[in-house]
Amino acid sequence: MSHLETNLIHQGHEFNQTKAVVSPIYQSSTYYADQDLSEYIIAASESKHPYFYHRHGNPSNSQAASIIASLEHTEDALVLATGMAAISTAILAIVKAGDHIVTQRSLYSGAMLFFKEFLPDYGITVTHVDQSDNQAFEHAIQENTKLIYVETPSNPNLAITDLEFIGQLAKKHQLVSMVDNTFASPINQCPKDFGIDVIIHSATKYLGGHSDLTAGVVCGTKTFIQQVWRRSLVMGASLSPFDSWLLVRGLKTLALRVRQINQNALALASYLEKHPAIKQVAYVGLPAHPQYELAQKQMKGGTGMLCLEIGADGEELAYQYAQTVLNNLKIFANAASLGGVESLVVHPASMWGGHHDAQQKASAGITSGMLRVSVGIEHIEDLIADFKQAFAGLGF
Repeated sequence: MSHLETNLIHQGHEFNQTKAVVSPIYQSSTYYADQDLSEYIIAASESKHPYFYHRHGNPSNSQAASIIASLEHTEDALVLATGMAAISTAILAIVKAGDHIVTQRSLYSGAMLFFKEFLPDYGITVTHVDQSDNQAFEHAIQENTKLIYVETPSNPNLAITDLEFIGQLAKKHQLVSMVDNTFASPINQCPKDFGIDVIIHSATKYLGGHSDLTAGVVCGTKTFIQQVWRRSLVMGASLSPFDSWLLVRGLKTLALRVRQINQNALALASYLEKHPAIKQVAYVGLPAHPQYELAQKQMKGGTGMLCLEIGADGEELAYQYAQTVLNNLKIFANAASLGGVESLVVHPASMWGGHHDAQQKASAGITSGMLRVSVGIEHIEDLIADFKQAFAGLGF
């Protein structure tokens, strides 16, 4: 088996049936059928067949899926139109009316809405627990539990879930374990190595890496991916040929990008935790992180995500301070999403304000003075200088 960096360039090349060094964009909704009807039946029914109809499969999609499955050490993968398409389709391939899911309290807002508002309407119940409390997961399991769903590090507060414990717990109770690995990326964390069954990504983020596509991916066994594929046929969230081509392009530099981002994020977090304007910094690569030892055990890098809380007396003043810093930053753009080559910053309490009430935000650890930072590949001295001049607006 080749090294990771080599696989990122060459994995899945068999789906490029041309002499082009860079795989072409297969911008076709349908493909000519073989005259032999028996072959046509196979193309129409085979999972992810790349040359039948785009909703079923596409050569570019197959290449992207092959690369990501190799990254995540799984047998197979399926790429879809968005991260939420991956989350919802994978979950609905496991549960039905009357089933129960155990998950954590701190989750990406889209996933939280899916658990709190969509699934209950279809007779599926969900229990949320503190992700740092291993025993809480086991105590929440019921007779009708089918799935344990986790996210680590969590969005936005960078809490860590013990993947090895979750993997063993799921096997003990004959459940499916599923993790959203978006924040870590496969460069920093391979959940399959800790016994996790299914890995989800918003490929919009680190995997694509250039803020120019939306995509999602589900990784697992061939049998499970076939189940997810069958769900995807009726849910219709196919990834476009152009976006899958962009994803393949982005994946080629994933290892290089993430390693530079890791280095920048650690340096920035180290600067921020010492700054008098900052109440606290959540970054899994800092020894001050309450789950630092667990992060070191299951992660190979700290990721480019960090969360800082500006010190202030009261929520109103904290909100004003956060607004001032956002207005003053020049390199860090105030924009949703993460994982790109450019550095971004958002105010979670505002971004998710329409989706979470005060109690839900408090439960997820979202405060008025919190800023979520996605560190890019710019020069670290420029990134630190940007925050330094932004804090000057607060009198520091």
